[in-house]
Amino acid sequence: MEIRKATKEDVPKIVALLADDKLGKQREHFSLPLPQEYGEAFERIHRDPNQELMVIEDHRGQITGTLQLSFIPYLTYRGGIRAQIEAVRIHKEHRGKGLGRKLFEWAIHRAKERGAHLVQLTTDKKRPEALQFYEQLGFTASHEGMKLHLST
Repeated sequence: MEIRKATKEDVPKIVALLADDKLGKQREHFSLPLPQEYGEAFERIHRDPNQELMVIEDHRGQITGTLQLSFIPYLTYRGGIRAQIEAVRIHKEHRGKGLGRKLFEWAIHRAKERGAHLVQLTTDKKRPEALQFYEQLGFTASHEGMKLHLST
C-alpha cells in the first residue's frame, strides 16, 4: 500500500468513493464524464499549499481510500496550526483491513510534520461506526459542532 497525493487522473475514482455510501449518494453526482465542478475543485485544492488530497493505492495501482487534510492557520494558541481531516472514504471491499487506520496514522504524522498542534474532524451523527473508529484512534468528542448550509 502506498499513500500519495492525488492526481487529476484520480479524481473520478475519488468521486466514486465519495458517492458510494448512503449519505454520499445524496450530495455527490458520480457519472462519467464527471461534472466539470469536480475538476475545478481539484485544481483549487491542488494549488492551495494548505490542502493535501491523498489516496491510498494497493499493489495493483487501485485506489482503495482517500482523505483530504487541510491546514488552518489562526491566531489562537499563539498562532497555531489546526489540521482538519475531511472526506475520508475506504472502498467498501477494503473496509476492516486496517487501511483507514493506516491513512489516519499517516495524516496525524503529517500534521505533526507541518507543526499542527491539533488534529480535528467532524463526522455525521448518522455514522456511529465512524465515531467509534475515531474514538479508537484517540479522538474525543470534546465539542459540539454545528453547520449552516448555504444555498448557491
